Amino acid sequence: MLESWRSRLPWRRRAAAAASQFQSRPLLERGVVPWLLAVALATTLPHAAYLPAWLSFISGVMLLARVWLWLRNDRLPRRWILVLVVFAGTAGIAWQYRALFGRDPGIALLVFFMALKPMEMVSRRDALVIVMLGFFLLLTHYFNSEDIAIGAWLLVSATLLTAVLLRIYGGVQPIRGVFRYSAVLIAQSLPFMLILFLLFPRVQGPLWGMPRDTYTGLSGLPDQMSPGFMDNLILSGTVAFRVQFADDAPDRSQLYWRGPMFDSYDGKTWRTHYMSAPRANSKPAVIEAPENAGIDYTITLEAHNRRWLLALDMPTRLPPEATLAPTFEVLANRPVRFRERFSFRSVPDYVANREEEPRILRQALSLPRKPNPRARELADSWRREFADPERISAEALRLFRQEKFFYTLHPPVLGPNAVDDFLFGARRGFCEHYASAYVVLMRAAGIPARVVTGYQGGEFNPVDGSLTVRQSDAHAWAEIWLEGQGWRRVDPTAAVAPSRIEYGIEVALPESDSLPMLMRFDSNWMMSLRFRWEAVNNAWDQWVLGYNSERQRETLSRLGMANPDWQGMASLMVLASGIVLLSIVCWTLARRAKSSAETRAWRRFCARLERSGIRRAPWEGPFDLAARAARERPDIAPLVCRAAGHFAELRYGAGQPEHLRALRACARELGFRGRRTEDR
Repeated sequence: MLESWRSRLPWRRRAAAAASQFQSRPLLERGVVPWLLAVALATTLPHAAYLPAWLSFISGVMLLARVWLWLRNDRLPRRWILVLVVFAGTAGIAWQYRALFGRDPGIALLVFFMALKPMEMVSRRDALVIVMLGFFLLLTHYFNSEDIAIGAWLLVSATLLTAVLLRIYGGVQPIRGVFRYSAVLIAQSLPFMLILFLLFPRVQGPLWGMPRDTYTGLSGLPDQMSPGFMDNLILSGTVAFRVQFADDAPDRSQLYWRGPMFDSYDGKTWRTHYMSAPRANSKPAVIEAPENAGIDYTITLEAHNRRWLLALDMPTRLPPEATLAPTFEVLANRPVRFRERFSFRSVPDYVANREEEPRILRQALSLPRKPNPRARELADSWRREFADPERISAEALRLFRQEKFFYTLHPPVLGPNAVDDFLFGARRGFCEHYASAYVVLMRAAGIPARVVTGYQGGEFNPVDGSLTVRQSDAHAWAEIWLEGQGWRRVDPTAAVAPSRIEYGIEVALPESDSLPMLMRFDSNWMMSLRFRWEAVNNAWDQWVLGYNSERQRETLSRLGMANPDWQGMASLMVLASGIVLLSIVCWTLARRAKSSAETRAWRRFCARLERSGIRRAPWEGPFDLAARAARERPDIAPLVCRAAGHFAELRYGAGQPEHLRALRACARELGFRGRRTEDR
């Protein structure tokens, strides 16, 4: 009686119903397990390059353990063991990222759960969870990389995921047939994907992301400079921007891509005083240049989360969304957080701000009081000896050129008097060392000077004619102001290592200094292969990843939509999708009509065979039916065998019209035999 009372409790009834429902779920077929493990591996493997090593190792061990259990046909781990592993892995991810919410910890959790889920995989529902999680994981790969290789990998992975769905619900099938069917389904979706890509309104910004990490991982020039600040950039072979010139490109020695300017120095670090304290009454920059001497070009700039754009020194025509600061930085109205295209015109020969604001000149002469006494003494001696500022500048460059200075990425550590230690002790440094020392000497000699950072040079691609500028092309140089001449660019690095300016950093640095592998290529065929691959990547960046609202308007204008709006785009999108869908339906109906003729003929034959006493079972194939007919009705066995062969050729082989005619003839002959039997 007590048991009867307990069974009436609501939670008891719910638990019993849940247990009954669980027991009624279709169990997972053993042959599907390798397919699901392949899904887990394919959707998580590219993340191994970005996840912590311990997490990738644990995920790999769990997948290998599941393979071992499948091969031995052993039972899965108990639920409490999996719960402990989940808590331990989640705690490790929280400790690694100091959070559980956000882009990077979220991806880590998804990868961890994908590796752990096969350990409790017993039903079709579990398999469906793995497939859906795999589709979601495909989206996360574009957080880390957007190149063609990852796109091809994701396309193959999507085909695999679709094939796994077909295998789960379609039963045992030939592997080639499953993948062929999956590829057909993916191919049918490609026209819709293209229509949505071309016509769906472009969204500037990430589709999801936490505010604090939406724009993390964006590399570029920093907003301050100190010795060693360019080391990480120089060792990076990633693309900073690509350039397409309207006409012939200038000489490499003129390729100075201007970035942030630094005019405030505390003895160790250079910072930007103007941008930190702008004034509304600042006078605009005045650039004097010969008429019709400009260079037109378009830059595809990678995201760096800063406002400055990288224009060829000196820009005279800017994009509509940019302004030229009085110190000649090109500033966008917002940080560059996505790959964007900007068009410029620049002049290589110019006179900039022949008359300058006094406050800018005062800032360009300021120095901290105590540091670097020996550099100050040297500059004072030049000031007493030479009255001409250009002669003083030439003397500083002669010092770098004739004394034993070395250009290297691995200079010694400098002390509190960094410039003195560099000029009179180490004499080994990179571009920021020489630019900083030169500007300090000029200011100590009474000449307004400042440091300019950006990029110098680039690599021309003969395949598509573009110029690729990488982070390894980061550079620092100097500017001095001469009365009546304005600001003049001076590159002290050219005095020490002129090959850096003429041929690139890979020629200027010694072999002992490390550089990205792609910069050490000296084989012609490898260089040609790399140029072709980068040309393809550039097209991918321009037309796929760089397909923003501006490029969309340009494309639609070429298609006849002069002023596309969202109503017109939506109508065109619906119309194009309808045409594609109608085409697919017509193609499917045509195939179905072809297959229906053979199916109808076979069903007619089976119906007449049933009158002869042999009824085909729903699961019975044509040859199984023929074998059973041979046992039960030897008199009509040859006819059934012929009909089964014709139907198999039509259904599973390269059937011809004569096979269909022969199958119909077999049905008619069987009908005649049946009527003769009835007449007797």
